[in-house]
Amino acid sequence: MKARKRSTGSAGSKTPVRRSCACMQNFYHLCDLDHKFRERHARIEEATSRRIAVGRMAPSRAIRKIPVVVHVVHNNPSEKISIAQVKSQIKVLNQDFRATNPDASNVPAVWTGVTADARVQFELAKKDPKGKKTSGIRFIPTNRASFGSDDTVKSKLTGGADAWPATRYLNVWVCTLSGGLLGYAQFPGGPKKTDGVVIRNTAFGTTGTAAAPFDKGRTATHEVGHFFNLRHIWGDVNGCTGTDFVSDTPNAKLPNVGEPIFPHITCSNGPHGDMFMNYMDYVDDAAMVMFTLGQVARMEATLAGPRKSLGCAKPNARTKKPRRKASNKS
Repeated sequence: MKARKRSTGSAGSKTPVRRSCACMQNFYHLCDLDHKFRERHARIEEATSRRIAVGRMAPSRAIRKIPVVVHVVHNNPSEKISIAQVKSQIKVLNQDFRATNPDASNVPAVWTGVTADARVQFELAKKDPKGKKTSGIRFIPTNRASFGSDDTVKSKLTGGADAWPATRYLNVWVCTLSGGLLGYAQFPGGPKKTDGVVIRNTAFGTTGTAAAPFDKGRTATHEVGHFFNLRHIWGDVNGCTGTDFVSDTPNAKLPNVGEPIFPHITCSNGPHGDMFMNYMDYVDDAAMVMFTLGQVARMEATLAGPRKSLGCAKPNARTKKPRRKASNKS
């Protein structure tokens, strides 16, 4: 994988040049607000480990269809992104989570055997919470210039938009985020009224206001990964001591940024080094291209557990035979 010159994009200073995700900040924020949240999440992790042990023996091959509602919170006309931009993001999510993304060919040969299809399909909601027909896209004006990672965008009272029932919809808020932030997600176990993902409007989809180097829709792929209980591949602890609770992603010392050249070796993980092309690293959109079998197992456990009410599962007649199971980390 070759290095590429970075671009600040057409939005200039409004477009971050380095990925920044506030998922863990949001996690600790929820811990401060609700002392029971950490306990709930710990129980979810215990259940996830048990379900993975069972799921790997008899994996589900059904496709889970998940209705999505996109709340576009806009302060000015340029922030009111187009329907085409929203649909371009849904297309990317479906390609990335089904491992049909055209750039999957960039996965190094050593890891093609663990690249996995999450068997999740996203579609804009067709019915609102009252059963009325909807496009699945809401345009919400606000008098706020930007939002942070404190969930204020998720409430009408604080200038944002209220969530639709999180047991039935994946809520996605698109807005202007402050501090160079590209997005964040809420892990399973948090409050229903704030459940979902938040994406910067210049890092959403592949057209319109989407600006390089985050113009391929991968910020939403990354954050929805968190929503399904995936962690960053370096485990959010610098220095090789963190874990993402997945056996087939090599330990990494730090988040990777930009477009690294393969192999990039840290944490004595040679000869292949960091799996920086994984969706759960911090590289540019063009450099992230894969989920692994282990990550898909965590997503399946989440959909069988804390997010089991979300969407519906339908048989997939065209599903290929499961790929070989990845070996455990030493």
